[in-house]
Amino acid sequence: QVQLVESGGGLVQAGGSLRLSCAASGSIFSINTMGWYRQAPGNQRELVAAITSGGGTNYANSVKGRFTISRDNAKNTVYLQMNSLKPEDTAVYYCNAYGRSGDAVTWKDFASWGQGTQVTVSS
Repeated sequence: QVQLVESGGGLVQAGGSLRLSCAASGSIFSINTMGWYRQAPGNQRELVAAITSGGGTNYANSVKGRFTISRDNAKNTVYLQMNSLKPEDTAVYYCNAYGRSGDAVTWKDFASWGQGTQVTVSS
């Protein structure tokens, strides 16, 4: 199994910044893509940003130019730097990762979610 643990959420005023972290642990052989999703009350969970093992990134239009995703492959950790935060960024942020668990001989695909971290932006 592969577990994801997020940290870094909190309460911030509009225009402020927060940095989220998500560390993967367990029987990890390789991680392909790591990403951040968010879900506000009454809304569906949506992709915020994702990054591949090679560093390719993808962002939701609503966060382009304000959020930056990065990862440390050696630490199996992904980060989300959030700047110029807006009240509409308020949501529970979830980390996601998929790849292969086990070893080079016996592996299987995995897809894991973190428990979520609350981000609240006050106006």
